[in-house]
Amino acid sequence: MVASTPVSSPARTTGITAGFVGAVGNTPLIRLNALSELTGCEILGKAEFMNPGGSVKDRAALGILMEAEEQGLLKPGGTVVEGTAGNTGIGLTHLCNARGYKALIVIPDTQSAEKIGLLRSLGAEVRTVPAVPYRDPNNYVRLSGRIAEETPGAVWANQFDNLANRRAHYNSTGPEIWQQTGGRVDAWVAATGTGGTYAGVALYLKEQNPAVRCVLADPHGSSLYSWATDGSLVSEGSSITEGIGNSRVTANLEGAPVDDAVRIPDQDALETIYGLLWQEGLFLGGSVGINVAAALETARRMGPGHTIVTVLCDSGDRYRSRLYDDAWLASKGLRQPVRAA
Repeated sequence: MVASTPVSSPARTTGITAGFVGAVGNTPLIRLNALSELTGCEILGKAEFMNPGGSVKDRAALGILMEAEEQGLLKPGGTVVEGTAGNTGIGLTHLCNARGYKALIVIPDTQSAEKIGLLRSLGAEVRTVPAVPYRDPNNYVRLSGRIAEETPGAVWANQFDNLANRRAHYNSTGPEIWQQTGGRVDAWVAATGTGGTYAGVALYLKEQNPAVRCVLADPHGSSLYSWATDGSLVSEGSSITEGIGNSRVTANLEGAPVDDAVRIPDQDALETIYGLLWQEGLFLGGSVGINVAAALETARRMGPGHTIVTVLCDSGDRYRSRLYDDAWLASKGLRQPVRAA
């Protein structure tokens, strides 16, 4: 795979960064102590909630924006348009503010009020739309593409099929994990929506060591588990988890190595994120529950003595009114976990 300019700045190691851009990346790996002790494996989470925009999507947003600038597609004062479940839009809006662009974000109205409100507070023009399948021309992703075409001076970020997304992770997240573990990685586990994080890291780690096991985590309601296990695109059930899962194989996911797949029910994901809060002091979002529960299952399948890396995508602060609210969870047929006395 051809590498382009890394999207994280080496200035981070000196304690001084080149603005918002320089602060993206170089996040620590956090040992998840309770689960590591339980399994006899080293279960490590890449702390992407520590990025300046608050999520792993800062990397994709930066990679997409920088490539658009390098290619001359984005001019000063231009507009970046994107369809997003929230975090990529948040990262893009931060970067647009930092680099002199406008952000126009199309987001399904099913996403959390915290994310929609934050986008507006950051200064994005936000258009909420009904959540409809990708095959519908009014799907938020397809609609954002049309808006970009109709807006003078606009660029469509197109995070799902713009390979700048996975290149950002191939050039930064993957190398960071390899360096931080001293090359001792036995498995990489991650859920995927756009495919960028999972694929970029998987491609990099496989190049370093073909024996690294790449495991795709998936919620119910997504077709990617069946695609990874038998090649079909069939979904079962539904999920409250935002921003992950898909009904199609994106350009970013195409060609990525998948050695195994794990499907995680919502209740298991909830138990996992509450456990991370109570046992590790980490307040994290729903996709982290999918990732870490899948890492736990991978540890059980592989047995003790392995190092398993996953990603801690974002903070729970963006989901307080949902994942951490008893009444909302009950309305979805889910139980709020109860802390043992």
